Amino acid sequence: MALEITSQNYKELIESGKPLVIDFWAEWCGPCRMVSPIIDELAQEFDGQVVIGKCDVDNNDEVSAEFRVRNIPTILFFKGGQVVDKQVGATTKEALAAKVKALL
Repeated sequence: MALEITSQNYKELIESGKPLVIDFWAEWCGPCRMVSPIIDELAQEFDGQVVIGKCDVDNNDEVSAEFRVRNIPTILFFKGGQVVDKQVGATTKEALAAKVKALL
């Protein structure tokens, strides 16, 4: 299961320097609901290697504002505390897994 990322914990996760994936989503977003189970599967598959979490944009405006998330789903990929890749819109598990592997 993916970690819940909030305004309270996101800075600490980014500053840890560990590879990090944040899925920005909302309950009312259809494409987000398609991507959500893929994010959960990747969180299990890469457990211990990459931190993978979800950030609900309706409850955490500060986080989405900081990263200028305008459309959802938006998935940001961090390495060494910096955004190194981005996926906007729904995509396949294979495409997301390749982006996660690139963080290792």
